[in-house]
Amino acid sequence: MSRIVVVSNRVAVPQRSGVTAGGLAVAVNAALKDKGGIWFGWSGRICPEPSEIPEVTRKAGITYAVVDLKAEDHQEYYNGFANRVLWPVLHYRVDLSEFFRSDLSGYIRVNRKFADHLEKIIRPDDILWIHDYHMMPLAKYLRERGHRNRIGFFLHIPMPPSDIVQALPQHGETVGALAYYDLVGFQTEGDRDNFAHYLETRGGQMTPDGTGVDIGGRRVKLGTFPVGIETAAFARRARHASRAAFVKSFRDSLVGKKLIIGVDRLDYSKGIPNRLDAYEHFLKTRPDWHERVTFVQITPKSRTDVPEYQEMDRYVSHKAGQINGAYSDVSWTPLRYVNRTYSRSALAGFYRAAHVAMVTPLRDGMNLVAKEYVAAQDPVDPGVLILSQFAGAAAEMGTGALIVNPHDTEGMANALRRALEMPLAERRERYARMMQVLEARDIDRWAADYLAALAPETATTERRALSLPRAAIRSVVRLPGAWRSDFLPRGV
Repeated sequence: MSRIVVVSNRVAVPQRSGVTAGGLAVAVNAALKDKGGIWFGWSGRICPEPSEIPEVTRKAGITYAVVDLKAEDHQEYYNGFANRVLWPVLHYRVDLSEFFRSDLSGYIRVNRKFADHLEKIIRPDDILWIHDYHMMPLAKYLRERGHRNRIGFFLHIPMPPSDIVQALPQHGETVGALAYYDLVGFQTEGDRDNFAHYLETRGGQMTPDGTGVDIGGRRVKLGTFPVGIETAAFARRARHASRAAFVKSFRDSLVGKKLIIGVDRLDYSKGIPNRLDAYEHFLKTRPDWHERVTFVQITPKSRTDVPEYQEMDRYVSHKAGQINGAYSDVSWTPLRYVNRTYSRSALAGFYRAAHVAMVTPLRDGMNLVAKEYVAAQDPVDPGVLILSQFAGAAAEMGTGALIVNPHDTEGMANALRRALEMPLAERRERYARMMQVLEARDIDRWAADYLAALAPETATTERRALSLPRAAIRSVVRLPGAWRSDFLPRGV
């Protein structure tokens, strides 16, 4: 069997201080736990002279290979281009992107370094699975070095329409470089279709069966693979956490009031200000709910050195104070705004205690908080999920959640009232529909489906055109000039 090599920006090496095992770590474990393999990426450390050889750790059948970065590389590749350009553009916020050619150069330089390191550890029959926007051009640089492995890419965040992608300076060097992968996976069909159309604007043609695009003498397969969670394990975690002293103390502090919860990293894509506006409107228009409900918004701060995030922190903190100043009483605080990180077990207990969860991002790839909240519920007395139509999870959870437009303040306030007043029978029915999806499409199914789609083809048809001379490919594909130099595989 081919060995699996997973590549991501950060690697959660077991027992390494400062690295938390959540999110991507759960997904990678699902891919590697039975077959073993390698997880390669940045160590999280910055040092003046990084080693030219990856640091290797082996545990439970998985090999962890990590490299350090220089301060300049980290600033340009990660803080600069990845998070100040790609993140906002791919979340439909072109207005917030700050493009500098030096940052793009750093992004390309670091991806080339990753390719150099990977070249030292991969075998010809390895299957490579690259994750997320930090490493879009990595397959291109591996192809340039002569590697013909099966290489797949999965985008964990949204893929906007082609006209937004084309607002990204030199988009062909980043988003366009995804054409070098054998399989590109997305969270939703909309994301997949947006990328397919983008490739068509670059000279690509959809395959007859609609599963991929022929471009640059290659066929790139496209697929939809909604990320799941460890459904059964998280449900068990929530049951156990609900009996913990910490969670019991939290429930006691509510003094019988119904709990609304929001859990988000501090980021402009999460729609936290819109959510607080909706809660304020709810309190203003429904005085009968005063002193009967408490909203807990848990928001760990992130990217605190970025001005946009600093400004958002100030605004949200001011808004929380404004709500409490207008509506609180000596015996009631309507909003608790908490800027700290909690363990997954603690969050599972909080979710189970909450009567309503507000998961209302302005744009999100999937949003696993929505799925974890549902999995954590007590089937006998489940809570209600209020979910943004712009979260990837809405495509799967729409049959049970209350779907809202986060830009509609009054609509969200009405959904909040409906959720708090929803009869038990309806709550159970909605919960059952969502759990059916979560159990059928858990994290193991996600990893298995993706790797099955990426596995080497067994059909007799050969991969196209890699041995044809350059002139022959141009005559068949009629590539635009930009594609001739940038997107033909090496040696063609």
